[in-house]
Amino acid sequence: MADETPQENGAAEPQVQPSVKIRNQYVKDVSFENISAQKGTPVTSAPQVRVGVNLDAKKAAGEGDNYEVVLTLKVNAEADGQPVFLMELDYAGIFEIANVPQQQLHPFLLIQCPTMLFPFARRIVSDMTRDGGFPPVNVDPIDFMQLYRAELQRRQQAQDASPDTTGTA
Repeated sequence: MADETPQENGAAEPQVQPSVKIRNQYVKDVSFENISAQKGTPVTSAPQVRVGVNLDAKKAAGEGDNYEVVLTLKVNAEADGQPVFLMELDYAGIFEIANVPQQQLHPFLLIQCPTMLFPFARRIVSDMTRDGGFPPVNVDPIDFMQLYRAELQRRQQAQDASPDTTGTA
């Protein structure tokens, strides 16, 4: 039996798997405003809490394939039509990414990376709202893939709705 290499017998070369390493993660910015305490108005009913999510990703300073991904959570609480508290958290991570094709890098940065950051940001929100004198806000799990798809759809609809300014028919 002759020795054959994978190329000689028609087998495909092994694919290099994508890899991601979290080089650092940190609170980039945080604020908590206890509006009801500042105004001296007691909260008499359970606050209605709304959570907003925003994502940003960019090439990090320095060499290599490092990217900074920022997960922003905005938490607003109202009771009886009055603001109770406002919390904003920018939680960031520096990710070293290898073997991800360029056309897949954008979704990778805005789906996979925030998924890894989310549990840490969720805990900070819970701790800060509790330390602010309220029941802890436990942010529900976020489907970052669905968020990404919704944003792509929103951009496509905005592009379809904008008038053609190139002058071509």
